[in-house]
Amino acid sequence: MTAFTVALVLVVAAAGLLRWRRPAWYWLAFGVTLAALRVLVRYRSVMDACGLTVPPARWRLALARATNRPIPEPRPPRIRRLRATRTGLVLRLKLRPGQDVFDIAAASDRLRHSFSMFGVTSREVRSGVVEVRMTGYDVLKRVQMPAETETRAMRVPVALREDGSVHYRDYRAIPHALTLGATESGKSVYQRNLVAGLAPLDVALVGIDCKQGVELFPLARRFSALADSPDTAAELLDALVARMADVYRLIRTQQRITVDVPDAEIAADIWDLSDELRPTPVVVLVDEVAELALYATKEEERRRDRIITALVRLAQLGRAAGIYLEICGQRFGSELGKGITMLRAQLTGRTAHRLNDETSANMAFGDIAPDAVLAAIQIPAELRGLAIAGDASGGWHRIRAPHTSLRQAVNLCNRYADRTPDLPELAPFRPTTGTATNLVPSAKASPATA
Repeated sequence: MTAFTVALVLVVAAAGLLRWRRPAWYWLAFGVTLAALRVLVRYRSVMDACGLTVPPARWRLALARATNRPIPEPRPPRIRRLRATRTGLVLRLKLRPGQDVFDIAAASDRLRHSFSMFGVTSREVRSGVVEVRMTGYDVLKRVQMPAETETRAMRVPVALREDGSVHYRDYRAIPHALTLGATESGKSVYQRNLVAGLAPLDVALVGIDCKQGVELFPLARRFSALADSPDTAAELLDALVARMADVYRLIRTQQRITVDVPDAEIAADIWDLSDELRPTPVVVLVDEVAELALYATKEEERRRDRIITALVRLAQLGRAAGIYLEICGQRFGSELGKGITMLRAQLTGRTAHRLNDETSANMAFGDIAPDAVLAAIQIPAELRGLAIAGDASGGWHRIRAPHTSLRQAVNLCNRYADRTPDLPELAPFRPTTGTATNLVPSAKASPATA
């Protein structure tokens, strides 16, 4: 056996081992080159087999007949750019006249088989231009977030999408969100990633955890207010509604609506105010919304109506005041009582982990993306953390958050404890650490930046 043969065998063995144990490393070392060659070599024949070609133009046919040349072949979409990524390939195509972006989307599964890729998704970049993202391996099996992400104020990375791109939670684009998931579905890990992303930012975190605080109180050093019972939650939500009214009065006094002020400088929310005047934005995390809506006595029913009314007010009016809602729960349905569907209508972002019933999936996606309902109820129990994320635009993605242990989240919150704003309205609800008299040291809130 020659040295070349030995080297070739070693390379093949190493590639096989990497593909089994470290698919990301295999993709960067071998897979990306093989996949790019496969796409370029097979492109025309695959597009023809998938019905993604158009007949040649009439003038080409007439010219071929006049010059007695062979009839031109059908034309596939033109490749504008082929780019390799850490998880796959990105193919940008220019559609031919008569083609539609839905043709590419409908053929995505056939393209996946033909190009021997793990997954294929497509989206329209602009009129006539489609971006096809192909993944070379299952990026959701072992989630590895990229080292660099596009973070900015009120926009944090929380998960990885099935096409290899990062899933962001952008509060300025989608102010309020609903997150559903059964027990052991990965909902708590998703919430920890959300808190971990918000911890370094200049934002106040407010938590409502009616499971006696077992989920959120370990992270207390980064929270400006926490409630561990429905009674405390009702008082805390009333304080947030009062803060919202105060912020609106501040905006009203600073609107600058005189004739000589440009339209772009007129203040309509906190982000139009100067850094010195801008109140600290607040993110409210409700760990189990059903506990706030259930009642057994008349007194509890009055408390329940008070809580749901406050949540609906915050969902309807809180965006401009810089108050954002993250509603989480195992179950979310109209049987939770009046006001629940009104609250659901204001929660633009929807995320559903594995659910125990189809009704919750319908409450999450039935009004925005009906085809996402089927995807949500098909999540297997062994894939904890896998979820369906959608919004009011009708688009949806499969996502999975990286595993973050409670200890990791606690350490991160402790590291950024000095960024915890001390809000006077929420001072009675400031969590304690250690003993009841050992309050978390307050820190002067830094102004949020746009």
